[in-house]
Amino acid sequence: MTTASDSNIEKRLAEFIDKFEPASAELIRQCRVELRKLMPTAIELVYDNYNFFVIGYCTTPRASDCIVSIAAAANGVGISFYQGATLADPDRLLQGGGKQNRFIRVPSIKALRSPEVLALINAAIAQAKIPLPIEGTGSTVIQSVSSKQRPRRKSENAN
Repeated sequence: MTTASDSNIEKRLAEFIDKFEPASAELIRQCRVELRKLMPTAIELVYDNYNFFVIGYCTTPRASDCIVSIAAAANGVGISFYQGATLADPDRLLQGGGKQNRFIRVPSIKALRSPEVLALINAAIAQAKIPLPIEGTGSTVIQSVSSKQRPRRKSENAN
């Protein structure tokens, strides 16, 4: 059932995504559909921040309970693994060197659907401190929107 507030959230979410190049916007939408299929009970936390547009898939309304996130900027789309440093990564797909977070770049939806990436996502789901609910549906919460943001489209003057 869609309420007025649900439809308002989806409208705002569409506006955030539409700031990107059409191909990137479509990829963000495709990633959202795929991650929602994998985590139908997750809470989507949305941040339209200065550096990135982020949709986090969380077990609770707290960002610290995030499993994975779609992170998008003008230079592309990625999937961020909140506890990625602790994931087994036999195919060495995860990038980043921080104490906690790791990410993969997603140049196309095919990359997200690969068995190796799906294995990483499933491992991240399995190691969540608080498990995802077994039943029910997730919700979408717009957490923050920065008034000042980096451009979401590539600069025409870029080399």
